[in-house]
Amino acid sequence: MLELRPSCEGCGKSLPPNAPDAMICTYECTFCEVCALSTLRNVCPNCGGNFQHRPIRTRVQLQKHPAHIEPFPISIDEAAHASYFERYRNTPPTER
Repeated sequence: MLELRPSCEGCGKSLPPNAPDAMICTYECTFCEVCALSTLRNVCPNCGGNFQHRPIRTRVQLQKHPAHIEPFPISIDEAAHASYFERYRNTPPTER
């Protein structure tokens, strides 16, 4: 079950369960579309994976399985990510 984290771990933007611009990696690191595709250039700073749009959970599903409410800390270390990005910039996500 996805946690549906409530905010971008890059800029802190609110990402409610129905946010169309929420993106996640395979470990559910959650970023807004701007951070995921621009700042991070589609490379997760935590695992090196790529990002996909997070599925939207319906209101009925949210009643049974509510979204996570505690925000995750904002944690992009730009210098560290630049080094990480260099390692993966030419490697497709399927080969990382």
